[in-house]
Amino acid sequence: MNSRLTLVLVRLLTGIGVLWGAATVTFLMLHLSAGDVALAILGGPDALPTPQVLARVRLEYGLDQPVWVQYADYLGRLARLDLGESYRLRIPVAQAIAQQLPATLQLAALAAALAVVSSILIATLTARRGSWLGSAASGTELVISSIPGFVIGLLLLFVFSFQLPWLPAAGYHGWRSLVLPVLTLTLPLSALLTQVLRQELDDILEQPFITTARSRGLSEAGVRFGHALRHALIPLVTLSGFIFASLLGGTVIIEALFSRQGIGRLIYDATTHKDVPVVLGITLLAAATYVCINLLVDVANSVIDPDRSLRS
Repeated sequence: MNSRLTLVLVRLLTGIGVLWGAATVTFLMLHLSAGDVALAILGGPDALPTPQVLARVRLEYGLDQPVWVQYADYLGRLARLDLGESYRLRIPVAQAIAQQLPATLQLAALAAALAVVSSILIATLTARRGSWLGSAASGTELVISSIPGFVIGLLLLFVFSFQLPWLPAAGYHGWRSLVLPVLTLTLPLSALLTQVLRQELDDILEQPFITTARSRGLSEAGVRFGHALRHALIPLVTLSGFIFASLLGGTVIIEALFSRQGIGRLIYDATTHKDVPVVLGITLLAAATYVCINLLVDVANSVIDPDRSLRS
């Protein structure tokens, strides 16, 4: 128990460093990049603001201060859990994120769950099943995992929305509108997870304790799901955690392709319009998600393999 608590505390301290680093790097990149933030706040060059208006906006948002002063002010607001106000939307950043987050979480959670379940079933059923079946499964997974996500999405749209009008191509039409975007995210993830899990199972199914289990009269399904799978879960849990964290960022293209609202569309629009507070807020959200999932993965692995926490 003490070792597990130490692991949690170390990960939390590391997470604070990750959050600070993410906020700092993003802040500097946005503020030192080309473009006038005050001009972006007013609507871009087409707004034709006067120098007096630009000066007033810079004074109002503190943009007339040196970068280090703006950075210190930003860290101070973060310490108070204040993400600031969106330049473009004119609402608090936390509110803007809260409005779009549920749609992205729904998409990412469904894709992650489907990818994990399908990879466990496919890998467990096909591991050590013969050269032709293993080769066919591995080849299919390699092809799918190598195809960019937007290409998979376009292929699914072409087949199931245009050629066979079974599913809507865009918008919100109940569960049917989720099928194609979820599959677009799931297929490459499931292929990758299946490859990793099958490789582990191939090694485990040759271990002496598997032979002992079979000699006791256990069915093949009992051996695979009851014994072998438990010993192969650590790499799957580790990889699944990082993949789920990356899903929040990977929805940018998917949400644009299927005309869905979400964090991906929000950060795309914020970057285009140089909405610095929103970009910083979403960057911190992504970093916090990474930290939390990394912590959960470590705890889950220490439960699956108690010696892991001691080795960490």
